[in-house]
Amino acid sequence: MLRFSKFRFSRSSRFFKSLPRLSAACCAVAPVLIDGAFADARAQGRLDARYTATLSGIPLGKGAWVIDVTDNEYVAAASGMTTGLVRVFTGGQGSGAARGGIVSGNFAPASYSASISTDKRTEEIHITLGGGNVKEFSITPESPVSPKAVPVTDGHRRNVIDPMTASLVRAPGKDDPLNPESCKRHLAIFDGRIRYDLDFAYKRMERVKADKGYAGPALVCSVYFSPVAGHVPERAAVKYLTELRDMEVWLVPVAGTRVLVPFRFSVPTPMGLGVLEATQFITTPLPSKANVKTQ
Repeated sequence: MLRFSKFRFSRSSRFFKSLPRLSAACCAVAPVLIDGAFADARAQGRLDARYTATLSGIPLGKGAWVIDVTDNEYVAAASGMTTGLVRVFTGGQGSGAARGGIVSGNFAPASYSASISTDKRTEEIHITLGGGNVKEFSITPESPVSPKAVPVTDGHRRNVIDPMTASLVRAPGKDDPLNPESCKRHLAIFDGRIRYDLDFAYKRMERVKADKGYAGPALVCSVYFSPVAGHVPERAAVKYLTELRDMEVWLVPVAGTRVLVPFRFSVPTPMGLGVLEATQFITTPLPSKANVKTQ
């Protein structure tokens, strides 16, 4: 559920596998390296969330996401698997993690990894970053690159963020984080194969209620996808997503911080509406290490 690649329309299950990957990337909803710092760099919090994935209301998968933000570092980990009828035809599961520091109030990603397994193979992705640039990356096993794909150059791997870190949204200013300004973002993302941009715009406010945990307002942002490199321009899925204007991400806050994270992500597909939505969303403010030392 952690990267945006291998889009195909030949089978609905294959296409839907891409949606969770897009959500964690697309929900790449924050220019954490580009435009700012926390209002209080010492704010700390934790998220423990569970999600379900559906297509036209049919359950297709479930996943978990845990995030810790401390005084000077962050750690995020996610996992997911196919469920229900889809699992009968194509069992699959994945996990991923990212970590990094918080430097002058900015998220500074250091590493990103993902493991995606199906009935036939397991793929491992590892990315090391520093200063906003990709230092090293690997995909195991290696797979051939289509001669029709736009080449990914060293320049494409500069001034980027990984999909998991990008899922953490820093709300600018000191006002309520759930304000239209928090939607105004442009992201440059590299997931190990594809370099793409995501642009966001304010759409509306909604109210959400998890089965367990958060109940309250959500900031709804439109999401626009633009491929840059690593993709095959002629592929139907790439064209479809590039032209799509109805993708949405719903953001809610992590208690104790000015960080917003996705509660819901939706994207229309030729097979119906794909939705990734939280069923559990428990956030907990944590005391600052600096405050703990003084107590």
